[in-house]
Amino acid sequence: MSEKTFTREEMASYIDHTLLKPDATQEQIQNICNEAKTFHFASVCVNPYWIPFVVSELQGSDVTPCCVIGFPLGCTPATVKAYEAKEAVEAGAREIDMVINVSAAKSGDWKTVEDDIAAVNAAKGPAKLKVIIETCLLTDEEKVKACEISKAVGADFVKTSTGFSTGGATAADVALMRKTVGPDMGVKASGGIRNLANAVEMIEAGASRLGASAGAEILRSL
Repeated sequence: MSEKTFTREEMASYIDHTLLKPDATQEQIQNICNEAKTFHFASVCVNPYWIPFVVSELQGSDVTPCCVIGFPLGCTPATVKAYEAKEAVEAGAREIDMVINVSAAKSGDWKTVEDDIAAVNAAKGPAKLKVIIETCLLTDEEKVKACEISKAVGADFVKTSTGFSTGGATAADVALMRKTVGPDMGVKASGGIRNLANAVEMIEAGASRLGASAGAEILRSL
């Protein structure tokens, strides 16, 4: 059992407060922005359509607007992902969470995976890039390869999951990703982090950021 305890402020600094459901309403998006400002979360992470609204809602706060790209399947062309990222950044996104081309990875076409990440990295300007590798669909060898490519291309983070596939973050995957990328690159655990115990487990495994729709509930439990 962990001996480490977290203050609300410490835990909040890890959390990307997330709402990616296709039926999310403006009222719900506004609510997560208000919660993010109250708790001082790291970011609010939404689909591209909501970025202008989120940027407006977060103006003057210490919370970063974050946007997913190629979400949730990752199988759109690199040129489309790059355009999507550029549009999001021009609209005010300061962090970009892109999904890799999982089909290419499963086919052993790592050149396409690399070119795909590189295209978004070139298009996102000053924004930070998190690369979602969708760990539940990859072997350990493929997870390592995807992380190595993401680091070589210059991404800021590797991220476990979309939360829309067959599984979410596991401590074992986070630990493997941290071991692969080393101590200086970000590792984001996302998918299935619903309570404080989940959050602490991921941080202790090596996560430097957590994607969670239950961020407010996690903090209220502290």
